[in-house]
Amino acid sequence: MSSVAIKVEDLSKLYALGQIGTGTLSRDLERWWASVRGKEDPFAKIGQTNDRTVKSESNFVWSLQDVNFEVEKGDVLGIIGRNGAGKSTLLKVLSKITSPTKGRIYVDGRIASLLEVGTGFHPEMTGKENIFLNGSILGMRRQEIQRKLDEIVDFAGVAAYLDTPVKRYSSGMYVRLAFAVAAFLEPEILVVDEVLAVGDAEFQKKCIGRMKDVSVNEGRTVLFVSHNMAAVKSLCTKGIVLKNGRLDFSGTQLEAVKHYQSAQSASATFTHDGSYDDAPGNQHIKLLSFKAAPLMGETISISSGLFFEVEFLNQKENINLDVTFELVNMDEVVVFHHGAILTQDKDSKNGVYKVSGQLPPQFLNAGTYRFNLIFGENQRFGLWGKNDVVMFEVANEVLGTNSKILPGVVRPDISYTINKP
Repeated sequence: MSSVAIKVEDLSKLYALGQIGTGTLSRDLERWWASVRGKEDPFAKIGQTNDRTVKSESNFVWSLQDVNFEVEKGDVLGIIGRNGAGKSTLLKVLSKITSPTKGRIYVDGRIASLLEVGTGFHPEMTGKENIFLNGSILGMRRQEIQRKLDEIVDFAGVAAYLDTPVKRYSSGMYVRLAFAVAAFLEPEILVVDEVLAVGDAEFQKKCIGRMKDVSVNEGRTVLFVSHNMAAVKSLCTKGIVLKNGRLDFSGTQLEAVKHYQSAQSASATFTHDGSYDDAPGNQHIKLLSFKAAPLMGETISISSGLFFEVEFLNQKENINLDVTFELVNMDEVVVFHHGAILTQDKDSKNGVYKVSGQLPPQFLNAGTYRFNLIFGENQRFGLWGKNDVVMFEVANEVLGTNSKILPGVVRPDISYTINKP
């Protein structure tokens, strides 16, 4: 008996940008005739790499391209990567929601997927009816589902709403029931996307505990997509990193997280050269410069403190303009969310603003951090790829290395009072 649960060979998925179809009847006929003859899609040859930071030069893009990996039975595989890397597309192909353009997939066992809120549920049916529906889809008999019913309802915490149509459920209730159904109806392979972020912290903890139980005690295989590196490190046994639709790394979960995080490092100083129109940002805000520097000394470290400054062009007048600095560590934990109010009487001007702040020494732990910037009227934007400049590393000057970072987000200098016997 093979020990491989999933084997992916040269998997590729091509999508057409813009409207559905190729644009002309002649192109549609050309693609149809190629498929009849068993030939490759003629437009797949011109598809470009899935890089969101570069303007598209083609109407076709490879969401996945030449992906190869194996998952052993009982493994918990963490799939990580930036937004748009191809993670969700990979899960949809594995779950047979969409078919691959090229390549092969071998799956040994039934797959239960939790990809989006409400996936696999009929909105007009009650929670109880949907449990039996999903079990039937997995090939289970009614008696088998009935035996699991109490566990599912108890885990999801929706007993009072079991006979209510799920269209009336909140998104949190939807997710709790959907996860409980997927986890307790005994599929050989459980596929879970970032949808768990909808649930509260307590429920997310329950889900991770259940996935550990499923893999360790029941020997089932789990595929887990998350931006939470702490969850990946604690739950998974293996990891793969996707980048622009391609497999960038494969190894243990700790190696994969380290590879992903090291690839995020970027300069802590950015200055835009050129016209305002070409500066990173959106239609209202254009980032002109960002700087993160030590308050003392020449290196950002635990004891140096941190000075940060952003300069931007505001092009939206007559609003209450503010800028919020959201500091996030590489485990996607928000360290703080704090900002400055620039105008209070809806008197913002079209022009250049400069805002600076500082953090005291002995505040941040060693590690890599990034700033998310949020401007007035919910103008949040990330700066990815070539413009991923709002990132810096805090060094541990005592150890001289960041390869072994002590737990915790902060590293305060605490003075202890000790009474000895």
